[in-house]
Amino acid sequence: MPSPFGVEQDTFFMKEAFAQAQEAFEADEVPIGAIVVNAQGAIIGRGYNQVERRHSQAAHAEMLALDQACQQNKDWRLIGCWVYVTVQPCGMCMAYIQLSRCQGVIYGVESPLFGYHLVDNDAIHSLYKKDIIHIESGLYAAYIAELMKKFFTQKRHNHDT
Repeated sequence: MPSPFGVEQDTFFMKEAFAQAQEAFEADEVPIGAIVVNAQGAIIGRGYNQVERRHSQAAHAEMLALDQACQQNKDWRLIGCWVYVTVQPCGMCMAYIQLSRCQGVIYGVESPLFGYHLVDNDAIHSLYKKDIIHIESGLYAAYIAELMKKFFTQKRHNHDT
């Protein structure tokens, strides 16, 4: 089942996640941003990578957005919610998304090294029924890929000087 919001709203939500990624970029963090949208189409959580600042691998954009959404929702169950994230979530974040009972994930670009891949699907999906979560990709991908490229190019350049 695709997102219930439609392509125009999905694009709007991904632009909001991209704005979070830009916050991460400005903070010299890997530019990944995420938002959580409830079933009514309201943004209830926002987050961007803060791994370096917080010295914690748990400070991924998705984790922070989900935590904020749970606080806003006053419940750890985010039934009917969708996560929009600029880069394919890692296995840790996908497990957190599923344990939060989210309905779906839409991400912009794949993460070949750390992204949650089909090989991982069976292990995580075995926790619940396979149709609980819907995953889509490719939305707003060109802009996200350009920001990621810019970030890592700057990192390599700064490392070389």
